[in-house]
This record gives sequence, C-alpha cells and structure tokens, in this order.
Amino acid sequence: MATTSKPRVVALEEHYWDQEVAATFGPSDNVRRAPGIVERLFDYGELRLKEMDEAGIDLQVLSHGAPATQRGDAEVAVRLARGANDRLREIVLSHPDRFAAFASLPTPDPTAAADELERCVTKLGFKGAMVHGLTNGVFFDDKRFWPIFERAQALDVPLYMHPASPHPAVVEAYYQDYLKEFPSLLTAAWGFTVETATQEIRLVLSGVFDAYPEVKIILGHLGESLPFSLWRIDQALSRPGNQDTSFSFRDYFSKHFWITTSGNFSNPALLCCVMELGIDRILFSVDYPFVENQPAMDWIPTIPLCAEDKAKLLSGNAERLLGL
Repeated sequence: MATTSKPRVVALEEHYWDQEVAATFGPSDNVRRAPGIVERLFDYGELRLKEMDEAGIDLQVLSHGAPATQRGDAEVAVRLARGANDRLREIVLSHPDRFAAFASLPTPDPTAAADELERCVTKLGFKGAMVHGLTNGVFFDDKRFWPIFERAQALDVPLYMHPASPHPAVVEAYYQDYLKEFPSLLTAAWGFTVETATQEIRLVLSGVFDAYPEVKIILGHLGESLPFSLWRIDQALSRPGNQDTSFSFRDYFSKHFWITTSGNFSNPALLCCVMELGIDRILFSVDYPFVENQPAMDWIPTIPLCAEDKAKLLSGNAERLLGL
C-alpha cells in the first residue's frame, strides 16, 4: 500500500532579537518579557532547534521582533539594521536547512531602507523584509516610504507587515484604563490587531498598489481580522459620499495580501479566511517564541481541510511566495 509522506512544515513569523538592536529598547518595549521568552529571542541555535524538532517544524523564517530598527535617528537606524542583518545572515548560514530570513529595515531613512532591502535580498539571500508598525509615529502608507514598496516590487519579494505598540495617543484614549490589570490588551489581545489592520486599510486607500501593482504584503494572525470584515469594509467604502463608489477594497486585498496563522489556531477563523481569500493565500506560522510551537502543531491534525490544501498551508504556499 502506498504511503503519503509528511508535508514539510515552514513557519514564517518566527522572531529573534539581535543583542545590539535590543540594547536600544526601553521599558515600553519589554511588556512581553515573560519568563523564558527573552532567553528564546536570544537563542539562535540549540534551544530553538530542539523545540523545532520536538514540535516537528522543519524551517523557520527568522525576523527581528518589534520595534526593530524603525524609530529614532535615521543614521543610527541604518547602522543598526546593517549590523543586525549581517549577523542574521551568519545565523542562517550556520543552519541553512533550518533557517531563512526577513530583513530589518531602517525605515527612518526610507531610501536607505530600500537599499538595505535590495542588499539583503541580492547579497545576503533574504526572502523579503518585516516592517513593524509606525515609524516615529508615521504610518507606513505615507509617500515618504513608497521607495520601499517600489524596491520590493522590483525585487519580487514580500513585505511582512507586523504589529508594534499603538500610537501613544491611542494608548491613552483606548487602553490605559485597563493596562495595569490586563497589559496584553495593548498587544496581542487587541491593540496589535487594531493598529495593524488600520495600517493595512490605509495602505489600500493610499494608492500605493496603483503605483506599484505587483507589491506583495503578508499579514500575520489570520489577517488581523480583516478577512472577517472584508465584505463590510468593501460595501461601506462604496456608499455615496466616498471619493470613488466603484472602489473595491476587497479586490485590492485579495490581490496584494497573503496571511499567516501566527498566534491564531482557530478552525472557524481559518475557514472564514479560506472562504474569503482561498487556501493559496494562507501560510502556516507560529509566532515563536511569543507563542509556543506545540499548540500550533497540535492544531494541524484538527484542521478540516483535505491533504492537498494542508500541504499548501504548511509549506507549499510559502515555498512559492518566498522562493524557498
């Protein structure tokens, strides 16, 4: 009797911290420093590989945790990003069959960020870049950042749009009352979702995808709830009073966005995303070490998809999108 081989498992929102970059982080960046997480962020080999092996994950695409190199002085950000990316290349080269990489970008200097993306892809073999939240309080749809999208399109690599802490004014108005008792409200429980979904809506409205029609964006956490809301957003933006009543947010999202399962292992949520976007747009991720590998892997046997679609989810889609 013929047997089917186990699909390769690729996880592509898996974080680490570079020592030099993390040394610039302040107390507000350390909210999620739960016991064991920092140890794993700074582990680039033995412990990480052990936990990958125990869970059954074949390859991690490594990316620097937020806020990475996206704030402060532009000259310092450029230096930090180049150093971190060079060191990340060495991490990947030490285990090339287990690791790949997304670049950190010094977005305070958008031209330098575009150049660093090109260097990382063409010289270091990286698979794209990860961008975290706002840059010194400015959303990524601002035209000053469009050279990064232009370069990503030219290189045919995706930009992974990852959460970071919300704008301080939003924190004060929306979350401050409950942060002492529920600090995660600001981050993974809700704040990250609202901030990142807002960023992606702004990207679509900005016209950047008209200027660069082949740009590819990856969103984690099953699309930051946007797949659930696509119909409503699309319908509301087409109502009279909006600039262009023929505008289709849904069409732009379905063309330019891929999503991952990072930190959201829900079958109802996954099936909603499959119905909205199709299985070819969904990729497996864990969100290690902020989320443990094992719950993600334990979820896989319960996913109500056929074997062919599970193989796409676990690795096939990532292999095609990232050229693994």
